[in-house]
Amino acid sequence: MRAACLGAVTVALAVVTSLTACTSKVPETVVAGTVITVGWSGSLTSTNAASSPTAGNRDIAEMIRSDFGDVVDGEFVADESFGAVTIVSQKPFTVRYDLTEPAWSDGVPLDAADLLLGWAGATGFLDRKQGAEAAVVPVLDEFARAIQVTDPQPKAQWQTAVRVPVAAHVVGRHAFGTDDPMVAKQAVITAIQHDDFAALARLATVWRESFAVSPDSGADDLGLSSGPYTVERLQQNEQGQTVSLVPNPAYRGALTPKVAHIELMPRGPQPLAELGDRLNVAQVAPRTSNRATIRDLERRDFNVETTHDGTVWAVLLRPSGVFDARRARAAFIRSTSAADLIEGGGGQWAGAYRATTAMTAAPGTKAYDIVSQDSGFSATLGAKSDDPAVERRRAGVADGARVCVVFDRKSAFAKGAFAALKQTTKEAGWAVADCGSNDFAKAVKGKGWNAVVTRVPIPQTPDQLAAQWGSTGSRRVVQVPNKGRDALIAQLAETVDVYESRVVLAKVEATIVKDAVALPLAVNPRLTVIDRRVSGVAPRNGAEASLTYSVAQWEAVQ
Repeated sequence: MRAACLGAVTVALAVVTSLTACTSKVPETVVAGTVITVGWSGSLTSTNAASSPTAGNRDIAEMIRSDFGDVVDGEFVADESFGAVTIVSQKPFTVRYDLTEPAWSDGVPLDAADLLLGWAGATGFLDRKQGAEAAVVPVLDEFARAIQVTDPQPKAQWQTAVRVPVAAHVVGRHAFGTDDPMVAKQAVITAIQHDDFAALARLATVWRESFAVSPDSGADDLGLSSGPYTVERLQQNEQGQTVSLVPNPAYRGALTPKVAHIELMPRGPQPLAELGDRLNVAQVAPRTSNRATIRDLERRDFNVETTHDGTVWAVLLRPSGVFDARRARAAFIRSTSAADLIEGGGGQWAGAYRATTAMTAAPGTKAYDIVSQDSGFSATLGAKSDDPAVERRRAGVADGARVCVVFDRKSAFAKGAFAALKQTTKEAGWAVADCGSNDFAKAVKGKGWNAVVTRVPIPQTPDQLAAQWGSTGSRRVVQVPNKGRDALIAQLAETVDVYESRVVLAKVEATIVKDAVALPLAVNPRLTVIDRRVSGVAPRNGAEASLTYSVAQWEAVQ
């Protein structure tokens, strides 16, 4: 390996912090001397991604934390080497979280104390005000390394509701000053089981604050790992942060690391130009300016993987003014087509923009197949009208009706899609006005616009769905109160059967179609370019840790 295990060291223009205990042992699968460098725009600010869920912290968490499984393309994929999650009772709804024999990088086993602390952090139990109603404390099976969690109602996200973001013996040591791991674990258990507010407050402070990464970070135990890699050191300079990782010798997962050293480093202004030299892997957005470069890299056997970033491009209509009536909104949507707007927005990269007919599910997932079949979009709004001008008049909209469309002038896709929208709807007698802005966030909060070309996250949970499409959602772009949709979202939150949940989600989508406020276009593409000397890199769709989640299978071809 290029770097030895170091203690906390300060270097001119760079802060280097050792976060893990030094050990010479590595898994047998590791090929000595191998290095993979990744262009990265994130930064590590905390090793507790549960309390500080930034994109960079989640990227690192996927490399240094194990859990019961990952969600890949909308489906939970269990990691049986870590443990098992099982519903043991429907009434009351009770789930058992059972560990196998994972261990922290200092050799201390993960057990029920770690699970209990993870539950307390996720549910807000640690931060409750005195006198506030508390959730039912899980039942511990300390000998089996398991807990059983009972909720008053079924929980759709039951498989991922309990994670282990930090080590209980570390939190206990910093909160209560005990060096014995087992004593520290028991102190954590006792504080939670006895609902000891003074002790819980100390745990909460450590949970929130003590895992922050800073120039003076020096406590080795705060960087313990349960995942395939450990953070060896951090370097900070004017270009950004570099995170160096090495294999975790205590990792017992189904796939153990193969690469001796991974560096996440600043991607720089021209990452594609440095592939094969400074960088082995980089993720970029498709742009006209990088089309030729990427094609050249492909011709030289670099692998280019196209995924999406968890967001969807759409035209959303404000249900007021010219679009007060549903028939008017439907007539406008049917006067254009998603294909025309994708072509206009994507340009040379149009083929990378995967078309979609849904706002609530991503194409390529099993949920999307059901949603797209059952929502009614293709039959009612997805097909361009045979005579859009006649349909507009029948909706009571006069010739030349003005439609103020907001879009982000700094986005090539938004600009191109707007131009296509203006052209296609003109033929139907609509007068689309350019209300684009260089300050899109401010413009979309303003009044006076009728439609917006925008990119919004695809909801991953019922809470996110309610925030976007609920009657009082905090992240609504267009306000469309719908009590029926609210009831369906509430039902979805309590639906634990995966097949039934897809049907309920399709019903939610059908209410959006019925309201005729959205023309879904395409998911937003992300390109991962991989050096021909690297294999096993399998980026996933979505916003969270799209690249690093598969780090154990990465391989450097010598």
